[in-house]
Amino acid sequence: MEGTVFTPSLEGMKHVKSENGEILTKPFLDVCKHILPVLDKFGAAMAIVKSDIGGNITRLETKYNSDPSKYEYLYSMVQVEVESKTATGSSSCSNGLLWLTRAMDFLVELFRNLLEYADWTMSQVCTDSYSKTLKKWHGWLASSTVTVAMKLAPDRKKFMEVIGGSGEINADMEKFCTTFAPFLAENHKFLVSVGLDDMKAS
Repeated sequence: MEGTVFTPSLEGMKHVKSENGEILTKPFLDVCKHILPVLDKFGAAMAIVKSDIGGNITRLETKYNSDPSKYEYLYSMVQVEVESKTATGSSSCSNGLLWLTRAMDFLVELFRNLLEYADWTMSQVCTDSYSKTLKKWHGWLASSTVTVAMKLAPDRKKFMEVIGGSGEINADMEKFCTTFAPFLAENHKFLVSVGLDDMKAS
């Protein structure tokens, strides 16, 4: 593999914003898609998270493809739903964006933990990231399912070898976190502004 598993995302992030500084729908979703192969390397531990992320990307992409010029900007989908009062529906794009952003928060936190705590097991890394990000939004059932799955996390050393490829894995991981986190913060800020940032899972 040329570079690391982060190489496609890092490349993609250069195109996420328009010239006027707005987040573009397709490039943002592509970056999220590029990071999914990292989750494959976790095996069963991340199967739930991966299908969740995949489902939300598909939902937003379907909407985007229905009218690419209308939905060129990521927040336009949410604005349309806010105006039509459908934003809080469980199958809305607003809900999709919210959960996609939260899942990405979780991944950024996970990569940060890998960088920061060299002595932690993979299971510790995952559990800590989960409790800092997704846990408070999940109900008891989702939470216990995820907690059990995290125990299946792979061996840390093997995992790092697999995602490293031929590149500088720690440098790329750090670059991913520092470049991607501001986009996520912007999503939250926008969702807060339309009163959607505190929806919980049913």
